[in-house]
Amino acid sequence: MTDTVLRLIGVTQQYGTGATAVSALSGVDLEVCRGELVAVMGPSGSGKSTLLSIAGGLAIPTTGEVVVEGAYLSEQSPKQLAQLRRRSLGFVFQDFNLIPTLTALENVTLPLELDGLRARTVRRAGRDALASVGLEGKADSYPDDLSGGQQQRVAIARAVVGGRRLILADEPTGALDSVTGELVLKMLRARVDAGAAGILVTHEARHAAFADRIVFLRDGRIVDESRRQSADSLLAAR
Repeated sequence: MTDTVLRLIGVTQQYGTGATAVSALSGVDLEVCRGELVAVMGPSGSGKSTLLSIAGGLAIPTTGEVVVEGAYLSEQSPKQLAQLRRRSLGFVFQDFNLIPTLTALENVTLPLELDGLRARTVRRAGRDALASVGLEGKADSYPDDLSGGQQQRVAIARAVVGGRRLILADEPTGALDSVTGELVLKMLRARVDAGAAGILVTHEARHAAFADRIVFLRDGRIVDESRRQSADSLLAAR
């Protein structure tokens, strides 16, 4: 049994054809294991968000394979892929993506409800997820009644509810002040330490410092990589 949760194998993403073709990713190989947070850095247009979308099954690569917990995404039917996203994948975005007409608890439990779980099981899992991010007292609050940091913590709770094992975070602190952003990153780090695998797309070196490994993208290719112990010197050099 392997601890590898995500594998990208020779992933290429190309838009357009012929002379106007643009390669967003070119032959990317990447593995992320349980208990590991990988930060993806690079200039604008380097392919960071494309990589995250492909890793989460939101986009289909032109060539290559994506494997999540042993399941090849290319072999999944649309129904199976949707089920895999609900059960194994959690997304955290810069703009929170909460539904304003649902309470915090309802936002968190929506993936479980869509999966057809019993109401009592759903509510218990949702409250546990909110408690894990320190928001057990905000279950009945609506997004507009929460601060930006609280909304992002709700988004993290939604990303991990039901024991999801792969968390994909795209600039999750971009709309937050520095203090609140660091709190959110600590919570993301804690979820990974508890056994999930995570990818964090960021342009901030101080945020990447929360990761176990930093991968640098340029022009759709991985051009450098660093483990935590050598990350500081590599970031300083850039």
